[in-house]
Amino acid sequence: MLPKLSPLPLKERSSMVFLEKGRLDVLDGSFVLVDVEGVRVHVPVGGVCCILLEPGIRVSHAAVTLAARSGTLLVWVGEAGVRLYAAGQPGGARSDKLLWQASLALDDTARLNVVRRMFEIRFGGNAPGGRSVEQLRGMEGARVRAMYKQMAKLYRVAWSGRRYDPGSFSSGDVPNQCLSAATSCLYGISEAAILAAGYAPAIGFLHTGKPRSFVYDIADLIKFETVVPAAFGVAAGKPVDPERETRIACRDMFRKKRVLKRIIPLIEEVLAAGGKNMPEPAPEAAGPAFEEEKGHGDDGHRG
Repeated sequence: MLPKLSPLPLKERSSMVFLEKGRLDVLDGSFVLVDVEGVRVHVPVGGVCCILLEPGIRVSHAAVTLAARSGTLLVWVGEAGVRLYAAGQPGGARSDKLLWQASLALDDTARLNVVRRMFEIRFGGNAPGGRSVEQLRGMEGARVRAMYKQMAKLYRVAWSGRRYDPGSFSSGDVPNQCLSAATSCLYGISEAAILAAGYAPAIGFLHTGKPRSFVYDIADLIKFETVVPAAFGVAAGKPVDPERETRIACRDMFRKKRVLKRIIPLIEEVLAAGGKNMPEPAPEAAGPAFEEEKGHGDDGHRG
């Protein structure tokens, strides 16, 4: 019988780690990356919230099992993380939370209220009255373009707009490469938080029709205070390796802004704006993936 694991709460974990060109396996109860020369690098079990697997990675059954038991999200991505192919489930979605999320998305008034709250968090002040979701989406797009332009001016980076090819990371200019790498980092930890809290990545409010619609909704709430400044900061320094340097900058920004501590309460805040009470969980319902228990690690823990 496998021993019971007590994973760290999400807020106390390192945000993410990218792995490439090797085999992810398990040794002595911990993740281990083995390269072609047999060199092993240990990845702390339960110490990271998300492991992003790039091309060239093979994963053993034991590693997937350990990820599920320790509440670690595995995400299979393309080069530089600009495409997502598949994602695991770190702790099991809760039916009560899924029903609540779905009921909000299916109710036009509740959905508009959620979108309005998202708009207010992103841009400050009150959302304009008398606007539909589609109208707010259009207003958001215009403001986002203006914010990119303003950020580029602040960091003195040449900017011709957000242009990139998801199938070719290197086809964009340096600022766009940095932004693509940065947003992939943010999407990874946002999806990990959504799944850990028991919600569905596909049930979005402003974004719809995509497997990660809710991921985009939540990531956008903090994008311009976290990864966008990090990306433009790297671009301004004329990086030799934009992808790697942006990832490091995002990791440091996530720590500085305490993103993993904030993100689940932020999810609850925007959904609560819908005005519907969450259904009571069934007596036999599984608990959240990451329980808030005392004594599990500290905020200084790093994997």
